[in-house]
Amino acid sequence: MSRQKPNPRAEMLRQAVADEAARVMAEQGIDDFLLAKRKAAERLGVMDASILPRNTEIEAALFARQRLFSAGRHETEIAELRRSALQAMRLMADFEPRLVGPVLTGTASAHSDIHLHLFSESPEAVSLRLEERGVPHEALERRMRFERDRTVTYPAFRFVAGRQTVDAVVFPLDGIRQAPCSPVDGKPMKRASAAAVAALL
Repeated sequence: MSRQKPNPRAEMLRQAVADEAARVMAEQGIDDFLLAKRKAAERLGVMDASILPRNTEIEAALFARQRLFSAGRHETEIAELRRSALQAMRLMADFEPRLVGPVLTGTASAHSDIHLHLFSESPEAVSLRLEERGVPHEALERRMRFERDRTVTYPAFRFVAGRQTVDAVVFPLDGIRQAPCSPVDGKPMKRASAAAVAALL
């Protein structure tokens, strides 16, 4: 059985959507790959879902865009985001904070939120810590995927550290042993301790 040859036009469209999604993420501070992909497809008039790029392709386009257009500025922005993340992690030190997402991987823009994972049997303890330090915050919920067909909802809090918004999801204590799936490649999310973040700086 002969393999179907790749369609050059479809490949060009796929790359164009990946590049446009990367632009949307970089310029609008969107961390949601699906949302960026939809915006890009709509702008380019791509209706065929089979042409849409994978998240890993969009991430590669994002890295390429940052190297091409703003290498020096981007490094400064990432360092500033990581400093703000470290400030938040020190505030939340009792909850074994871990940095995850674009600020850790280096694809974040100046508009990106800082994503933390915290570990506590009592989400109320996290809220109380923020109240004790006089940090205004909002209680939310976040859905995390662990396998293809298993998602779990966890409590979360949004607050500001430095000039950046922090989105902190609270897992039970044993949640530190298994990270949820990355929205980029489906593998377990990379997590970094405060010491590891400090080392990146």
